Formats: sequence, structure tokens, C-alpha cells
Amino acid sequence: MKKLDMSSINFCDENIQKIADIFPNIITEAKDENGNTTKAIDFELLKQELSDVVVDGNKERYSINWPGKKEAILKANQPINKTLRPVKEDSKNFDTTENLYIEGDNLEALKLLQKSYLGAIKMIYIDPPYNTGKDFIYKDNFTRDKEEELRESGQIDEDGGRLVTNLDSNGRYHSDWLSMMYPRLKLARNLLKDDGVIFISIDDNEVHNLRKICDEIFGEDNFVDNMIWKKRYGGGAKEKYLVSLHEYMLVYAKNIEFLGELFIPLDDESIKRYYKLKDKNFDIRGPYRTHPLEAGKAVDERPNLVFDITAPDGSIIKPKRQWYWNKERVENAILNGEIEFVKNKDGEWTVHSKQYLKDENGIIRQTKAFSIVDDVYSQHGTNETIDIFGNAKLFSYPKPTKLIKKLLHIGLSNTDIILDFFSGSATTAHAVMQQNAEDGGNRKFIMVQIPEPTDPKSEANRAGYKNICEIGKERIRRAGDKILSTLNSNSSTLDIGFRVLKVDSSNMKDIYYTPKETNKESLFDSIDNIKADRTPLDLLFQVLLDSRVELSDKIETKIIKDKEVYFVDENELVACFEDNLNEEFIRELANELKDKDILRVVFKDTAFDRDDLKDNVEQIFKQICPNTEVWAI
Repeated sequence: MKKLDMSSINFCDENIQKIADIFPNIITEAKDENGNTTKAIDFELLKQELSDVVVDGNKERYSINWPGKKEAILKANQPINKTLRPVKEDSKNFDTTENLYIEGDNLEALKLLQKSYLGAIKMIYIDPPYNTGKDFIYKDNFTRDKEEELRESGQIDEDGGRLVTNLDSNGRYHSDWLSMMYPRLKLARNLLKDDGVIFISIDDNEVHNLRKICDEIFGEDNFVDNMIWKKRYGGGAKEKYLVSLHEYMLVYAKNIEFLGELFIPLDDESIKRYYKLKDKNFDIRGPYRTHPLEAGKAVDERPNLVFDITAPDGSIIKPKRQWYWNKERVENAILNGEIEFVKNKDGEWTVHSKQYLKDENGIIRQTKAFSIVDDVYSQHGTNETIDIFGNAKLFSYPKPTKLIKKLLHIGLSNTDIILDFFSGSATTAHAVMQQNAEDGGNRKFIMVQIPEPTDPKSEANRAGYKNICEIGKERIRRAGDKILSTLNSNSSTLDIGFRVLKVDSSNMKDIYYTPKETNKESLFDSIDNIKADRTPLDLLFQVLLDSRVELSDKIETKIIKDKEVYFVDENELVACFEDNLNEEFIRELANELKDKDILRVVFKDTAFDRDDLKDNVEQIFKQICPNTEVWAI
């Protein structure tokens, strides 16, 4: 019976194997920290393989570097023995929702998502700490001499992830911020689809450094744009120099060759302003606007675009230079009523093409997005907080949903997944639900947020919100209910729920990962390799992570021979974590699955009532449903 690995991806091992597939001669051996022999790369030989001249020593090259960069890269590659534990009581519509809210260090969460969501995310939006000298940042590497003291004072979370204020007086001010961002962005890139995009909000404090590390991680060629958000109308009484009105949003593609053009729907204001004319095609194609058909001087000369057009009175219209369309297209447009002839003030005919609001199928026209956003402001985000909570002071400077919705139009179709791993007040989740309500989409969100404690003296703490996650989860609950209340009964399929998952230590005892280190004294204690406080649902989600199954897949529970059995996404995976499973149950379960083409069935390694049954389980399944793999934890 095969055993599930039950740990996060070891990117170092995977990368070594990928390189070995191309250059098998550069693989050598080294000793790890335990003295075991492992595969390693001969980097000098690799350098030579990648050069057509003799490589001799280090050479200067263009790059960004800082104290701690190597450790940051290592941090991204190191595997962890952790899991995501479901919290049904904090969730909303746990059994049916396709949305996720993950509590915990986002570096660990990103590592845990690697198997289930590798190459699956279409869009990432993050609003990380701007490193203004007052922000809390993740300090991933630190000396743990006073861990208990730090935990009690709220400076680290329950798993030892330290949150510190990165003061601008700190000698490693920029370095600490870069070391925090680098491994997270590196892991985030893995999750993007080939045509995926990432939007990163930032201001002037770190935009120059962020651009450099993104060029390195995503590739300079995959830079799309640096969007500018005009976040306020004016003010600036407290400004020392210029009145700063803007922030940035860096946009990168996973692979710009697959990205394609980025169109957004026309907004209502543009439609009312420009599309005012009607003709016989109105019922299908809506109103239209006109554009001169004659090309300007900036267009390259093309002889096939120079020809005569006959006006309604039979006169001939010659272009001063050339037309935008060729002759065949113009003739077809005239036949279909898509050309308009207008006399100018001199009595001369001018030719105009009609641009309809909708295409032949009734789909509303789209347009290219602008790199400047100047019609939504920070105050809108504050107003939304007041509208939802009745209090503007629960969360400082939340991003407006309208801003995120603009990005959703640019980077997401109506069925894709968006990830936000600096979730904050969960504006992104709110925006996704609102946009789905407006256009009937089925976008899904994954929010990740560390449970950063609220200041004991803060308005949020006095209101009962002990950490940022509590604010975010409550916002999603309230926003979802508010959105649903404004819709008619036909919109009952709108997903306003979310599954809460918490980053925690593995469900498996250490013996599961280090069986060779077990001695006679600890063997009896390790007969059951699962921690005593873990539930079957906990085990199921760790199995989903290890099996590369999306954590939002539908989970159905059935009772078979008095045993609880989980069915995930109908045919994706079946799991039973009950004890004392007998042969009668195994055959009943196999018969239940034989016509369903189940890919995998999972049991506990210690679940069977007889030792010989464990050996026979695979044979039973081979007889009854041979295409189903049998695994154990």
C-alpha cells in the first residue's frame, strides 16, 4: 500500500531533478546536516555548460543584492511539515462554498498551496506593508532565545512567526523588507497560470526595489505596466514638499507570451456619454457612435486603402490620404448600414464608420484598460467600512472594492481564482462577491492573513476583534449578506461563503517523517502515527493538500457499514479515517466505487482490524475497481 508524503514540496530537490534531466553530468553528491548522502549540483560545471567560452571565476553582472538575499531564496525552497486545519465553526457555508480564508503566516500558506494550486491561479492581488517605517513585517529568520516572552507579548504568532515594526532607523531597513517579500513572490509565481497576472500595490518607499526583485523573479520581459492610482482628491496640509496624491500597482505576467490583450467592459458613464445614436440595428447591437473613416497622417501609407467611395447623391468621395478600411470591407459595411455619410460645413461629404455598443451576438464592446486610475479614492474604502461595520476606525486605509473590481476586469475571467495573501480587511473577497453578483460570474477567492493582534487600545480591539483575521472574516460575512439581500431570488446561487483553514503543525507525529530515528523506547508510543487531537476532517484536508486536490472541492459524507466516508468532488478522491475496518467494509466500499471511476482511496495505516487485511486491501480493490489507487497515511 502506497504512503502519502504529507509534507510541502521540496523545491530544492525538484529543481535539482529538473536540471539533472537537462545536464546529467553536473550532478554530484554531498552530505546533508545529518550526514546522509544527497544529490547536489556542481555549480562550476553548470556555469560551463551554460557558456560557449571558458568560464573563469566570478564576473560582474546587473542584479539586485542585499544582506540576507541568499537566506531569502533558501527560505522559499525549504519544505515544511505543516498543514491546513479546517475550522467549520468560523466558516460560512462550509460544505458548499468554493472560497477559502487561510489564517497563518503567508509564507507557510503559500508553501502548503503549492501542490493543490500549482499553475492554477489566474490573478494575484496583494497590498503588502509599504515599509513606511511604521509597518509590521514578517521577520522570518530570528534568534529564538526569548520565544515564550515574545509570544506572550504578542510579537510572534503561535507558530513562532515574528511580526516586528520595521523602523526606518533600522540598519537593515530595506534589506529586511526585501527578505520578507522575495520568497513570498517567488512562491506566488509558481501558483500563477501561464496566462496569469499579479498586481502589487506599493508606494514610493519601495517601488524601486520591488520593481527590481519582480524583474528578477518574474523576468523583466514579463513586466506589463506600472499603474498609477490617484488615491485622493487633494489636501496635503501636512505635506512638507509636494502634495502626494498617488500610489502604484506593479503588474507582471507569469508568461507575457500567453497573456494576450487586456480588455475591460465599458463603464456606464462612457456608454451614456458616447453611445447616443440609434439605427435599424438597435435591437441587436444597441446604440452607436461614429468615427471618421479617413486615416490621419500617422498611419503608414497603403495603396489598397486609396479608392473612391460613392456618396448617397451619386457623387464621388476621394480620400485626401487614405481610408482606414479596404474597399471590400467598406462595400460590405455600406450594404449593412454600418457607414454614415455626413456633409460638413462646406457642403462636402464625409464618411464615418459606425461603432456599435454590442457585437453581432449582443455582447457589449470592451476597451483597453488605462494605466491611470483616477475615479476611485481611499475615502471610498473608508466609507465601505462605515457601511459594513458602522465604524470607520476598525481598519486603517482599506482599499476600495471599486479599485479591486477594476483589476478583476483586467486580470480575471468570470470563473477564475484570485489569490490575495496580504488579505487585511478582505477587500478583495468583498470585491469578488460584488462582481459575481453584478455579472453572474463564478469567480473564487483565496484570502491569506496572519492573525496579527489588534492594539489593545484600538477601536477594533474594544469592538471585540482581537486580531486582523477576525475583522476580515466578519467583513466577508456581513458583505455577503448585504450583497445577497439586494438581489432577487434567481441569484440564490451566488457564493457568499468561505472555508476557514488555519496553518498548523502537521497532523502526523514526527515518526511519520523520520521513521529511521525511531528507537525501541519510542516505538510503542508511535503505533498510531497521527496526533491525538486531530479529527478525520483535519486528516482529510492534509490528504487533499498532498494529493494536489483543490481545497474548495465539494465534500460529501456517506455512512457505509457504520463508518464515515468522505467523497471529494464526486470521483476525485475517497477517504475513510475510522478504526477497526474489516473485510466486509472494504468489499462494501469497493463495490460502492466500482462504477464511479474513483482515482484514489485513502485509509489510516493503522485502521484495519487484522494485519493480513492491510496486505489484502489492494488485492480486493484490484478485483472490484482496478483503476482505483489505494493509499495510506
